Amino acid sequence: MKLKKQVTVCGGAIFCVAVFSLYLMLDRVQHDPARRQNGGNFPRSQISVLQNRIEQLEQLLEENHQIISHIKDSVLELTDTGAISPSGHLPFRSANGSWVLPFDGRPTFLSVKPLDCQFALGRRSQTDLQMLDVYSLLNFDNVDGGVWKQGFEITYEPNEWDDEPLQVFVVPHSHNDPGWIKTFDKYYNDQTQHILNNMVTKMAEDPRRKFIWSEISYFAKWWESADVHKQEVMRKLILSGQLEMVTGGWVMTDEANAHYFAMIDQLIEGHQWLERNLGVTPRSGWAVDPFGHSATMPYLLKRANISSMLIQRVHYSIKKHFAATRSLEFMWRQAWDIESSTDMFCHMMPFYSYDVPHTCGPDPKICCQFDFKRLPGSRVNCPWKVPPRAINDANVAERAGVLLDQYRKKSKLFRSKVLLVPLGDDFRYDKALEWDQQYLNYQKLFDYMNSHPEMHVKAQFATLSDYFDAVYKANGVTSGARPPDYPVLSGDFFAYADREDHYWSGYYTSRPFYKNLDRILESHLRGAEILYSLAVAHARHAGVEGRYPVSDYSLLTDARRNIGLFQHHDAITGTAKEAVVIDYGNRLLRSLVGLKRVIINAAHFLIIKNKDIYRFYQTEPFLETDDRRATQDSLPQRTLIELESSPRYLVLFNPVEQERLCLVTVLVNSARVRVLTEDGQTLPVQLSAQWMSATEMSGEVYQASFMARLPALGLAVFHLYDSADSPMTLRSETLLRVPGRGQSIRGLDPLPVRSQTVDGQPFYIQTQSLTLGFSGATGLLESIRRKDDPQEVRVQIQFLTYGTRPSKDKSGAYLFLPDGNAKPYSQRETPIVRVVEGPLFAEVVAHYQHFQQTVRIHNVPGVDGLSLDITTMVDIRDQNNKELAMRFVTDIQSGDTFYTDLNGFQIQPRRYFQKLPLQANFYPMPSTAYIQDSQYRLTLHTAQALGVTSLASGQLEVILDRRLMQDDNRGLGQGLKDNKRTANRFRLLLERRSNSAKPAGSYAKVTNMLNKIIAGILGDGQEEPVDSRPVSFPSLLSHMTSTILNHEVLALPVLPRKHGVPPMRTFAPLAGTLPCDFHLLNLRSIQSPQDAHSPSPYMALLLHRLGLDCGLEPQNPGFNCTTTQGQLSVSGLFRGLDLQLLQPMSLSLMHSQPPLSNDSSVSLDPMEISAYKLKLC
Repeated sequence: MKLKKQVTVCGGAIFCVAVFSLYLMLDRVQHDPARRQNGGNFPRSQISVLQNRIEQLEQLLEENHQIISHIKDSVLELTDTGAISPSGHLPFRSANGSWVLPFDGRPTFLSVKPLDCQFALGRRSQTDLQMLDVYSLLNFDNVDGGVWKQGFEITYEPNEWDDEPLQVFVVPHSHNDPGWIKTFDKYYNDQTQHILNNMVTKMAEDPRRKFIWSEISYFAKWWESADVHKQEVMRKLILSGQLEMVTGGWVMTDEANAHYFAMIDQLIEGHQWLERNLGVTPRSGWAVDPFGHSATMPYLLKRANISSMLIQRVHYSIKKHFAATRSLEFMWRQAWDIESSTDMFCHMMPFYSYDVPHTCGPDPKICCQFDFKRLPGSRVNCPWKVPPRAINDANVAERAGVLLDQYRKKSKLFRSKVLLVPLGDDFRYDKALEWDQQYLNYQKLFDYMNSHPEMHVKAQFATLSDYFDAVYKANGVTSGARPPDYPVLSGDFFAYADREDHYWSGYYTSRPFYKNLDRILESHLRGAEILYSLAVAHARHAGVEGRYPVSDYSLLTDARRNIGLFQHHDAITGTAKEAVVIDYGNRLLRSLVGLKRVIINAAHFLIIKNKDIYRFYQTEPFLETDDRRATQDSLPQRTLIELESSPRYLVLFNPVEQERLCLVTVLVNSARVRVLTEDGQTLPVQLSAQWMSATEMSGEVYQASFMARLPALGLAVFHLYDSADSPMTLRSETLLRVPGRGQSIRGLDPLPVRSQTVDGQPFYIQTQSLTLGFSGATGLLESIRRKDDPQEVRVQIQFLTYGTRPSKDKSGAYLFLPDGNAKPYSQRETPIVRVVEGPLFAEVVAHYQHFQQTVRIHNVPGVDGLSLDITTMVDIRDQNNKELAMRFVTDIQSGDTFYTDLNGFQIQPRRYFQKLPLQANFYPMPSTAYIQDSQYRLTLHTAQALGVTSLASGQLEVILDRRLMQDDNRGLGQGLKDNKRTANRFRLLLERRSNSAKPAGSYAKVTNMLNKIIAGILGDGQEEPVDSRPVSFPSLLSHMTSTILNHEVLALPVLPRKHGVPPMRTFAPLAGTLPCDFHLLNLRSIQSPQDAHSPSPYMALLLHRLGLDCGLEPQNPGFNCTTTQGQLSVSGLFRGLDLQLLQPMSLSLMHSQPPLSNDSSVSLDPMEISAYKLKLC
C-alpha cells in the first residue's frame, strides 16, 4: 500500500505541474496585449511560439495521462469492487454480487492526441445546398405539373441559342442488371451476350456511333468466351472512344445497404479487370438505377480518380426543386470536408426514369415517339397511345422540330448550353434490328438539325465523358473542376420516392438473412485477404513458396466476384425473384466455404513454429473451420471440439488491427474442460449449457467460454483438455422464469437449473462494467447503469408490428406503405425467460413466438465488456403482411434529430419530419444509428443492414424482417414470402458526454480545456450546439465496438493427427501498434499480369483514418491505444518482413504516384481512405 501511495502522489505531482503550465499559458493568452490589439490575429512569430508550447503541453499531458492510466488500471481493476481475489487467480464474487476476474497484469491506456480531436470540432466549408436544409424548406406537396406531372411547365424564347448553339449529346446505353427477374447467367445467355455481340458488329458500321457500358461482371464473362477477332474489335471501339466504360465496377452497386469495404472491393475488381485486359481507366460514374444515392459514392469515385458522375433515382420533389433553381448539376462535397478537396461534379437526371420516354425532355408522350424500338409491330409500345414514326425525307423536318423543342425545354433546367440525353433502358439493344432502328433514325434527325443553321443546334451520339468534357469546356474549366457559379452540395439522397407517397424504404430491410450473410462474407474475405497476403510473403521470405498453396488465389478471386455481384442494386437490396435469391445464396455459400479454406491454409503455415517441416496436403487439412452451413439458407452450426486427456489445440484468429481482449465461446463434448494458454497458464472457463429449446438442454454438448488476449491481425494457440482436475472451470448459474403452469424443468449434471414463476418485479444482471435491468413481465431490457454512473438510464426494448394498407398500393420488396403506426407485439402465452450468470458473462434470453432475444454482457475489461451484445432470432414465416420492429425507448432528450451511417463509412444527421409520411422517415442503417442529448449518446451497432428511424424524442426503431404477400408494382412481380429464420446481431452502447452533469476525470477536463484553446486559435472559438452541426462522428469506443461486432474471432480447432501435432506458436504480424484511429481496410494480393489465377509479388494496403468525436467520456479499451496525428511508418509495421516498395495509388489501384522511400511515413487526414502498393519480402 505504501508503494501504491508513493506512486499515486508522484503521478499527482506531475499532473499538477501540467495543469499549472496550462493555467500560465491560458493567462498569457488572455492578457497578451498584442492579441487584444490584433483582435485575435497573432503575429506569425507568436503563433509559432504558442504552437510549440501547446505541443509541449500536449506531450506532457499525454505522458502524465499514461502514468496515471497505468496507476489507475493497476489499482482500480484490482480494487474497484472493494475486494482483492483471495487466491489471486480464481474468479470470485464481490460484496456487491458482481464477479471479479484475476488481473492479467497488462495495464492498458488510451491516449488520443488533442489535435486528433479537433477535426470533429472544426468549422466546415460552407455549401450552397445542405440536404437537411433542403428537406426543411420543401413542402413535398406533389402538385400536378402538366405534361411533366412531377415538375412544372417549361418555356423559352426562340432566340436564346442564337449566340451559342445548343450542343446535344445523345448517349446510347443498356442497363444490364446482374440478376433480378432472371439469374445472372440466364440474363447473360438470353440477352446480354447478344447486346455485346451486336455491339461489335453495329458500332463498327459507323464511327459516329457511340455507346456506354457499366457492368464489368457481364463484360468479363463475354470477354472470356469471345474469339480473338471480337476481342480486337471491341478493344478498338474502346480505344477510339466509341465505347466508354463508365464507373467500371463489377456491378452498379446499391448505395443504401452496401458497406464501403464491399463497394470499394467491387470497384477494385472491375478496374483491375479493365486495366489488365483493356488498359482502360474509367473517367465518369454512371448510376441510373440504385434506389437513392449515398454521399459515400462520390468520395470513393473521387479517390479512384474519376472526375464526374451521374445519378438518377432521387425524390421527385427534390428533382423539381433542383430543376427550378437550375441546381441539377453541382459539386458534391463531403459534409466533413474542411475545404473542397472532396468535390465531385455530379449531374442529376431531372425526370421520372432513365428510359427513353423520360430522357429527351419533359413530355414523355412526345419522347416516347422517339424510342424507335417501339415502332409499330414491336412487342413494346407507347402507353400514351402515339407510336413512333420512322424518319424519312417527308417527315424529318417536322420530327426534328418536335424533338428539338423537347431538347430546348430540358436544357432550360441546366446552367450550360450543353445537353445530355440518355438513349436506352433495361437490356436494350439485344437485337440487331434495334441497333438499326435507333441509330439510323437518330442519325437522320441529327443530320437534318446540324445542316440547318437556323435551328442553332449541334446534335450527335456521344459517350458520357464526351458530355462532361463539353460542359467543362463551355465553362472554361479543367475536367472535374467547379464551373463558375455552380452550387456546392453536401448530404445524401435518401429516402427515395418515385411518385405520391411511395417511399422506397422497405428494401432497407427486405431479406435480412442475406444482408447478414453478406457481411459475414465480407469479414471472411478481408480476413482471408490479409492472412493469404502475409502467408505468401512469409513463405517467400522463408524460401518455401513452392510448398504453399498459392493457388488459393483463385478462391479469393471467386469470392471477390461473388461478393461484388451481391452488391448489385437488386441483390443486397432483397429485391430479386426468389429463384435469383437462391442463386445469389449458392454463390455466397460457395465463396464462404472457399474463404474458410484460404484462412485455415494460411493459418496452418503461419502458426507452425518451424517452417522447414511445413507440408501442405489438400486432402489432409491441418485445421477445421469454426462452423458449417448445410445449405445457403440455413444458419451456421458451430464445430464441436471433442476433448480427450491429451490436448486438443485451438487456433484463434483476430481479424481486427488492434490487440483484442475478448470472450471466446466454443462447443465441447465434456463438462470437465480445461483451457491453457500457449505458455501453459490455466484460464478461467465459464461452462454453460447448450440449449435445444427454451427449456431443454443438451446432455452431450457444452459451451466453454474463456477470456483471450489476441494479437492484432494475429493467431494465438490454446490447449483444451478433458481433465478431472479443472478448478478454474466454473459453472453458469441458470434460472428459468416460467409461467405459473407446472412446467417440468430439470437440469442435467453438472449444470443445475433453478426455476421460478414469472412475476412483475424487475430483475438484474451485472458485470464489473454494467448493470442491466429487465422487466419481470416481458423479460426484455428496461435499463442500463454504467459502473461509473450513479444514474440508472431507462433503455426499454419494445417489439411492434406494422401492417400494410388495406387497399390500392401495398408494401412490397421495395416500398414500405404501412397501415398507420406500429402496434405493440402481443402473444397469449407469457414468454419463458432464461437468466444465465457466471464469472465471464451474464445473459437473458426471452422466448417469444416469433422471435427470441438474447441480451448478453461480457465481464471483460475493455471494448468487449462495455456494450450489450444483442441477438434477435426472428422467424415470421407464419405471418401475412407483417413487419416486425424493435424499438428502444429512453429518456434521452434527442428531439427530432437522430443519426445514421452511410455505408459504414460516415455519419449522416437525420431529422424526423412530421410533414412527411411515416415511411419517409426511415433510413438505411448499414452499421450504426444513434440518438443523443447533452448527457448521453445511445448507439445501436448492427451486423447487417436494416431500416431505422426515430419517430419520437428518445426513441430508436429498427425493422427486423418483413413478410409481404403481394408485389408493389415496381417490376418484380412477387411479394416477399421466402423468409428465413434469421439472426439479427447488434451491439448497444451507452456513452456519457464529457460535459454532462457528473464531472469527468481530470485528464478529460484538461484535454477539453486544451481543445478549446486550440479551437480559439484556429478561429473556431464559438462551438456549435451538439445537434446543429451538419456532421457527426462516432467515438473511438463506438468505432471499436462496430469493428468487433463485424469481425468476430474465428475459432479454428487443430485436427488430431496420428503422429502428433508439430510445435506451434503465436503469430503476431505487426511489429508495432497501429494508431487506434486507423482501420486497416484490406491487405489485398494483386493479381499476376501473366496468370489470372496467381498473385503478383505486390499487395494493396488500404487504410482508413477514422473521424472521432472525443466529446464522450473515454473508456479503457483493453489494449494500448494511441493516435499519431495521422502518421504511420509502414516500413516497421510488419514483423519479419522487409518492405521493398511503398507506392501511393488511387483507390482502385489504376493510377500510381512516385514510390516513397521505404523508410517513409504515410500521412492520412481524418476520414481519408488511401491505397498503397507494397512489396514485402
